Amino acid sequence: MSNSHAARDLDTSRPHSARMYDYYLGGKDHFEVDKQAAETVATVYPGIFTCARENRAFMHRATQVLAVEHGIRQWLDIGTGIPTEPNLHQVAQAAVPEARVVYADNDPLVLKYAERLMRSTPQGRTTYIEADINRPEDLLDAPELAAVLDLGRPVALSMNALMHFVTDAQDPYGIVARLLEALPSGSALALSHCTPDFDPPTWEKVTAIYTNAGTPVQFRTQKDVARFFDGLDLLDPGITVGHRWRPAANNVAPRQFTDAEVSLWVGVGIKP
Repeated sequence: MSNSHAARDLDTSRPHSARMYDYYLGGKDHFEVDKQAAETVATVYPGIFTCARENRAFMHRATQVLAVEHGIRQWLDIGTGIPTEPNLHQVAQAAVPEARVVYADNDPLVLKYAERLMRSTPQGRTTYIEADINRPEDLLDAPELAAVLDLGRPVALSMNALMHFVTDAQDPYGIVARLLEALPSGSALALSHCTPDFDPPTWEKVTAIYTNAGTPVQFRTQKDVARFFDGLDLLDPGITVGHRWRPAANNVAPRQFTDAEVSLWVGVGIKP
């Protein structure tokens, strides 16, 4: 997990989805190749900046709701990406200082910034695991996870803007089901997923841009996103567009966006 390992594996010759996302959020952890690819996406889908911001805002609200209203004290955040403050552990520990958070990503770029993910409150714990979503068993068996999370107590599985990078050929529903199977009753799934539902032609172009850059994607319909929550009790308002999920949860007036601008299905479900 050294930074030298991260630097060695860092490919700056082609755009990277995490660095593009950082650009959408107004961050500084990207290169010219990422900016160019992100601007290409923005040319066909100007709402991408809104989509990225609303994805972050949903993560903040979902984390707070699970901590305050549902007593969750543990999180497993997969597909962490480049840390952007406030990150999940900062939101959770602001609500409950004893919160424990495990971040997981298979990207050497994230490893480079992992130190930012470790700044826990004294009462809580955080750690970072290098793991691949396609191998959920390796993640669940990681000693770092066992050192921070008690899988005998409820855990929130946080999967934000991740599963559209897992195509049907990779068995996305089986992956999520296996992770949830390892978590006890009272655990939760908080998931966001880009969708072509509101503007299919535009999202065909976005798909082509990512695929041609070497990052296969599969954006899904509301019905297909809902399948990730099979067997869970969905919190109100169910599977909805990002900015419409509990907008008052962080005491901020809801922003006025069209569903097509946001183009993000989100939901939170509790395991019975």
